[in-house]
Amino acid sequence: MTNLFQRTPEAWRDLGGLDTAEEIAQQPALWRILAQQLDRQRAALADFLGDVLSTPEARIILTGAGSSAFAGEIIADEINAAWPCQVRAIATTSLLTHPALYLRRERPTLVVSFARSGNSPESTAAVQLVRDMVPHARFLNITCNAEGALARQGENDPSTYNLLMPAGSCDRAFAMTSSFTCMLLAALSVLDPDFQTPQLETLAQLGERALSAWSAPAAELAAQRVRRVVYLGSGPLESLAKEAALKILELTAGEVLAVANSALGFRHGPKAMLNSETLVLMFRSADPLARQYEHDLLSELQRDQVAARCLTIGTGGDFGIDAPTWADAWLAPLWLLMAQQYALHQSALLQLRPDNPFASGTVNRVVQGVTIYRHDAF
Repeated sequence: MTNLFQRTPEAWRDLGGLDTAEEIAQQPALWRILAQQLDRQRAALADFLGDVLSTPEARIILTGAGSSAFAGEIIADEINAAWPCQVRAIATTSLLTHPALYLRRERPTLVVSFARSGNSPESTAAVQLVRDMVPHARFLNITCNAEGALARQGENDPSTYNLLMPAGSCDRAFAMTSSFTCMLLAALSVLDPDFQTPQLETLAQLGERALSAWSAPAAELAAQRVRRVVYLGSGPLESLAKEAALKILELTAGEVLAVANSALGFRHGPKAMLNSETLVLMFRSADPLARQYEHDLLSELQRDQVAARCLTIGTGGDFGIDAPTWADAWLAPLWLLMAQQYALHQSALLQLRPDNPFASGTVNRVVQGVTIYRHDAF
């Protein structure tokens, strides 16, 4: 019988976690499909983008809410360093409350929206806000749902390009898993000037190896009850740490407190949260300078012996796999595979239903209860 993260599919179904488990496992296959789709659209995407990335006065805004915002944060600095334009990650939740801080009428602007369903109220409202405040702005919607409000909003609009993710990436389960990595890799592939299609095939192969190699140790680690989890990462991996921490919070319905920080920032106060029921997981950077700072903090935490365990994820780590010396943003989806598995198992340990940890509906797969206000009404 097929094994899926140390359980049969039937067992995951009984636990209410089959969708989540399958959506974590399917990611390498979806990355391959994404590569094929991008190849077919490369000319159209290049035509849509034009020279905006090479225009110094242009602004590229990477936006979304929750996990979708973290996808933009992970890649923003990598893309900003590669082009003359200014690239910023600004969550829709910040754009809508303080638009005057972020938008300039006179600046050529491209908004890259990340959205799994495209039905969150902030997604469409942020696009409309930019339309109102920035004439001639353009919009690249990276979404998993062709029928979502965001995709429909941009249909037949020459200022909008809907880049749809592979079928199956619009996760059925509560937590974003395959949707997150597909959207992140799509944006990197489109915006990174050095991208080559074989990168996604290489990443898919590494992902398959990682899922297999980490299945047993991730399940074993998650079998140990903890009350706090700290994810650490440097540079782009700090935002990956935010996404990993959010998976724990979501899938355990908040029963396990999870926080994220940088390796250097953790000493500046957040280290106070450590106790004997805390697990520390550090994403290891590919950058040798960053790795030295990470090494120093890890050594310190191990000497302190306050946390229950301190482990690393990345090349040469406790959860490691040999990977090319790519930029951290490109390797982030690979390392996230471990964090997703860990959160899934923690949810099962707590006897929650991972596909829908919030049976009461207090937190929803698609955000509800948001009232949108006109920016010019106050």
